[in-house]
Amino acid sequence: MALDVLVVTKGHPFDYNGFYAIFDENPDLNACVVEHPAAQVMLRPENVKDYDAVVFYDMWGTESDGGANFTQPSADYVATIEALLEDGVGFVMLNHALVQWPGWPLWREISGTSFMLEEGELNGEIVPGSGYRGGGGQPERNATHFLSVQDPDHPVSQGLGDGFEITDEIYLKTAGYEKNPDIVPLLRSDYAYEKENFTPPPLAPMDQQQNWNHPTGSNLTVWAKRTGNSPLVASEAGDGPLAYANPAFRTFLYNAIKWVASDEAKAWARAG
Repeated sequence: MALDVLVVTKGHPFDYNGFYAIFDENPDLNACVVEHPAAQVMLRPENVKDYDAVVFYDMWGTESDGGANFTQPSADYVATIEALLEDGVGFVMLNHALVQWPGWPLWREISGTSFMLEEGELNGEIVPGSGYRGGGGQPERNATHFLSVQDPDHPVSQGLGDGFEITDEIYLKTAGYEKNPDIVPLLRSDYAYEKENFTPPPLAPMDQQQNWNHPTGSNLTVWAKRTGNSPLVASEAGDGPLAYANPAFRTFLYNAIKWVASDEAKAWARAG
């Protein structure tokens, strides 16, 4: 039986045909797409109950007042996400969905990412804004790298062998925060995560871009995370036509959706 998946988009450009083909060409996925701001209504628990999992491919809440004060979600949307976490709804977050809502601590807690749109406090420590390479603004700079499987017994790893090569956008983010006990590393990159290989954070103030410095970053690209009662798979991979069409990436994404929708994943989340 096909999995019913709610896919949330808007706020970041992407190749529509290539991305939606991932779902259209997989008979085991039945996707419904909703964009912001309507997504914030569609995500209410009474609507999500008809779906097996939610895939976030949006980038919302990144506007700021020119300083460190980013857009905050409405009280209704906060309550919606908190209710989904309480209900144990499975999430998959892809690429730019991880870096949205930088001013909303719960969003970072859900994914566990250490990506920062600009310099700021992360778990009590001041860290630099994160870098990127490639993506919609500079696809010619996408990196070709190998993602190695970290846990071959994990359901998300099935059918991936020891890993796969992908050409995609990559992020330079602060290392060390993947030691969180609620995070399970799934895929690591063999790319050199040094600042010389990356572009400074584009949404940071100009002085931070001009004087940008970043230590060697984390190579953890895909991980599982539990927050509240919900299991999540977070993937920095998944930006652009070459990634969308990659058979191994499609296998990974299907595995991730299937796992977060499973009773096994939900039991794991609740056990935390």
